[in-house]
Formats: sequence, structure tokens, C-alpha cells
Amino acid sequence: MNNFKNLRGTVDLLPDQLIKWQNVEKIIIEQLFRASVKEIRTPILEMTELFMRGIGEGTDVVSKEMYTFLDRGERSCTLRPEGTASVVRALIQNGVSSKPSQKLWYMGPMFRYERPQAGRQRQFHQLGVEFVGYESARSDIEIITLAWDILEKLGIKELNLEINTLGDQNDRSNFQKAFLKWLEVNKNSLDLDSQKRIDKNPLRILDTKNVQTKKILEDSPKLVDFLSEKSLERYLTIKDKLKLLKIPFIENFNLVRGLDYYTHTAFEITSGLLGSQATVCGGGRYDNLISQMGGTETPAIGFAIGLERLILLSGKDLEESRETDIYIVNKGLNAETMAMDLSRKLRNYDLKTELDLSGASFSKQFKKANKLKSKSIIVIGDDEALKNEFIIRLFNQENFENMEETISVDDVTKLDNWLDKNLLLKRS
Repeated sequence: MNNFKNLRGTVDLLPDQLIKWQNVEKIIIEQLFRASVKEIRTPILEMTELFMRGIGEGTDVVSKEMYTFLDRGERSCTLRPEGTASVVRALIQNGVSSKPSQKLWYMGPMFRYERPQAGRQRQFHQLGVEFVGYESARSDIEIITLAWDILEKLGIKELNLEINTLGDQNDRSNFQKAFLKWLEVNKNSLDLDSQKRIDKNPLRILDTKNVQTKKILEDSPKLVDFLSEKSLERYLTIKDKLKLLKIPFIENFNLVRGLDYYTHTAFEITSGLLGSQATVCGGGRYDNLISQMGGTETPAIGFAIGLERLILLSGKDLEESRETDIYIVNKGLNAETMAMDLSRKLRNYDLKTELDLSGASFSKQFKKANKLKSKSIIVIGDDEALKNEFIIRLFNQENFENMEETISVDDVTKLDNWLDKNLLLKRS
């Protein structure tokens, strides 16, 4: 027999692990709802050209990391490595990119062929938020604040915000000319990866992790020195507003992010608890991307958060699941049928109900209810089934002596009153 295993860089999420995932996702979705951000869902599989044009052919993502293949129609397809390009494609294709400003979010699996490590897999999960049609510096502040507040709400510790500005296209072009001249002079002092990037994506050299190259870059031209008056004023406004909102930040003039489409604001939020791979959230403004992909000229800004890293950083309290509200003990043919019918009715309440399907003795079923720390218990045997009624009681985990009541299956009012009085839960 073959011993099948999951592919390297993919993981199975088992029920006990998913409790924490679901609790994290619930907090995120609640925060987004309160901020009036609406969900959008796009396909996992897209045309390869979408990412080549949207992300940039010179980026590491496109050149090294994408899962790309030909389908049976000889079309080049790619498992999405990020979400922004897909969202932009969806907005353009469905004719909504030119509509009034929209705040959108998505959450789901992405795929990159990277070296697996803690908090980073080849199939990973990402939350993304995109503010489309928003141009003012206030929208930059709002989206940074939203990301910061989500992370704080999840109890993430040692957060640090790094910000930079990439200016507009003219600022960036003027800087790149000066930077390329400097690179030609200092090329031989750079690490090999940085040397390769000179012709493909020179700005990515600023984001190098090589210690020696980082030291050399300290003497390179700085993009901030090439900003127009308008771009500089925008950047100063963002810094002033962050100070007023008491969100601490540091400036990182080498922060350019890994994708080609960013303009003006770029930011990352890191956690000191993650070591060298400290980035939890990254984002920035991409005012030209929608028009580059065939839509109308539309400003936009967004961020993405890797969920695997959130799971590593989130508190132990998020691993707790809701305890069982009612455990239905039943034995006997008629009792089993009645118990199944009753469990369906209890689904109309905000109750976590466990129906015992084992057919084991009453004592074993009671032990299972005790193990699950059930708040209450319903008992149905042949005698109760014959009378079309059941016994419900608050369940004492030390002994089974507790207040109980006998209720007819058809007496909804009596059941409502008991649940309201003892479990503080009502029909949904």
C-alpha cells in the first residue's frame, strides 16, 4: 500500500487546530464589518498573464515562485500568488472599477514556491483589504489604522510600523536614474542576487536581506530626496496624522515592497516575536495598477496579512472552543428516532448540541457528556419515547444529581422557558 503524504510546503489543518483559525478569522471579519469593508471572492486559478502584468515580470514572485502550468486547452494558468491582481481583474471585468469608492476584503489560499519555514508555506492563507477609488492621504491613514487595529485586537505583541514613500511615477523615475548610476559604480561590491536585479528590478535591491549590501546601500541615493513638493507634503501629512492617532512608526527609506505596482505610501507591520521573518502585514498604494491592466485611471491602496503568522502570534485564549450546551443521551430504537428529531429542533436555538450516536449504555454516554463538560443533558429512553417526552437537566460534572424537568416533545413553550431560565439562550 502506498504511503501518501501531503506535498512539501502544504499542511493539514485538523479540527482541534481549526478552532484557533476560526476564532482568528471571526475577530478579523467582525473588525472589517465594523469598518464597512465588504467581501469579494475571486478564483484561485487565473491566467498567467494577469500576474505577469499586474505584479511585474522582474519580481521574484513571477520569475521564481509561481505555480504555472498549461491546461488542456493549452492556456497558461497560475495558482494565485497574491490577491490584488485578481481583485483588480474582477473589478474591471465586471464593470465596477469606475464606480464610486469601494472598500473590499478577501481571505483564502495563495501559492508560492518558497522554502517552507515557520509561518510560511507554499500553500498559505492571506487576508487582503483593498480601498479602491480613494486618493486622499486620509485613506492611507485609514487603511494603516485598520491593519494596526486588527493586529492589536488579536492580541499580537511587540508590533512595529515601518513606513516609506515611493513618490509618484516621475519621482520614482528620477530616483531610479540616479540609483542606476550609483549601482554601476558599486556593482562589484553587491551580493550576486542584487547584481542580477540591476537590469530587471533595481528598486528591489533596496529591500535586500544581505548584511554587506545593506551596509553599502547606506551611501546610496535616497528616494525621499527626489520627491516633488506635492509628494513630500502628502508623506508629511501621513506622518503627522499617525502621530495624532498615537500609532508609533519608524521611517525605512529602503522599504519598497516586493511588487512593481506600488506608488507613494508603502508600509509594513512587524512583530518582534517572529525573529528574522518578522513581517506580519505589508501594503501600499497602487494608483496606476488598474489603468495598467485596462481599467480607468483609479487610485487604490491595500494591505495583506498572512494568516499562518497570525496563528503563530495569537494568544492561547483563541484556542478555546465553546463548550457543549446540550448532550442528548438516548438508547432504544424509538428513543434514537425521537432523539434525532429533537436534535433537529434544537438547531433552531443558539446552542451547541451533541447527539450521542454510539448506542452505548447510559453510563458510558453520561461519561462522554461529562468529558465534554456539557452544561445540560437530555435523557431519552424507551419509557420517555413511549410517552413522547424527554428529561432535561443541568449537568453537574461531579455527580448526576441536579435540577431536572420532564418536557413533552411538542411543548415548545415549556422548552423555551427552561432554556431561557437555565442556559440563558433563546430560539434564534
